[in-house]
Amino acid sequence: MMRQKLKQKRPFHVMIIPTLGCPSKCAYCWSSEVDSPVMSIETVKDTVAWLKDFRSDPVTFTFHGGEPLLAGADFYRQALPLLTGELTHLEPNFALQTNLWKLTPELADVLAQYQIPIGSSLDGPQELNDLQRSEGYYEKTMRGYELAKEHGLQVQFICTFTSHSVQFKEDIFNFFLENGLTLKLHPALPSLRSNEPDKWALSPEKYGELLVYLLDKYLENMNLIEVRNINDYCRCVFTGRGTVCTFVDCMENTFAVGPDGSIYPCYRFVGMPEYVMGHVRDRPSQKELAESGPGVRMRAFKEYVDIECKGCKHIRYCRGGCPYNAIAPTNGEIKGVDPHCIAYQRIFDEIAERFNQEMMGSLGLGMIDPGSQKGNNSRPGIMSLMQKMIAK
Repeated sequence: MMRQKLKQKRPFHVMIIPTLGCPSKCAYCWSSEVDSPVMSIETVKDTVAWLKDFRSDPVTFTFHGGEPLLAGADFYRQALPLLTGELTHLEPNFALQTNLWKLTPELADVLAQYQIPIGSSLDGPQELNDLQRSEGYYEKTMRGYELAKEHGLQVQFICTFTSHSVQFKEDIFNFFLENGLTLKLHPALPSLRSNEPDKWALSPEKYGELLVYLLDKYLENMNLIEVRNINDYCRCVFTGRGTVCTFVDCMENTFAVGPDGSIYPCYRFVGMPEYVMGHVRDRPSQKELAESGPGVRMRAFKEYVDIECKGCKHIRYCRGGCPYNAIAPTNGEIKGVDPHCIAYQRIFDEIAERFNQEMMGSLGLGMIDPGSQKGNNSRPGIMSLMQKMIAK
């Protein structure tokens, strides 16, 4: 009897951008707009209607911005039941990225009802954070953080490392360690909305050095802190496939809906007219989005990576990095892969080399012992981190 092949589920991601407005004035920001409109509930209804027959795979909705909480409690009180009640076949999950300034007890109650995990942003100790993210940012965010915790909401922070703050990497790591916070980091990108786009940007070389430093610090303090990026890089090397958006072919599996209902390939393109793929009110199909101008451009990047990176040992799980990082600064022309390729190669090589050395050592072939800690001429061990990840 022939076995009927089961259709494999391919989860997809829809980022909902209620507004590009934001009350903060982060020095390196590239994703907010003054006087941006706020998404209407009619647009949410159009989004639901679009997705009903779009595909049948599980979906994750992430509310992003700008500052998504500017939409207010009434918006979420209406939007969340629409997205859950009418799209049950998509098994929707939710996430939200916010600076927490606008979190109120009323909003916290709504988010807690749906157990929505929250991502927020802190760049380290108060003085350093406020230098980069605007005066008063730290206190406002921490006030929102305490309110979120009181309502049982899970909050994790993203730390943006800039050309300035990387000089204080030890202070930043210790801040997250001493405060019991999970560390996830981003390198500051050249801001396309600034007259000095490279002022705060972290160079790929410095980013690579930072990642190796954090790898060592993480392994030395593995039972006291989690560094999400290092977990992700290790998972790529261990499994041979990308597991976060930077290192997967996100094309056709990630979309963003802007405040007016325009559809984009990713939230990073929202507000850039040349990257509009369609509109939710028109209920475009997967084929129609793929054949749009931005869809063709994204697919061309994928094909470029297949050729340009074919000799790289990390291509299976790197996939050329983030398409936005690669093509937005060149006005959409495909001239290279993600500029942070240098950093990705460095950390991938470091992890693979250490893992291989420890494996050889475990076989008694004269290398370092698995799971060894920093000491006489030895470096922190990778295998102990792998074991921790497997156990988790």
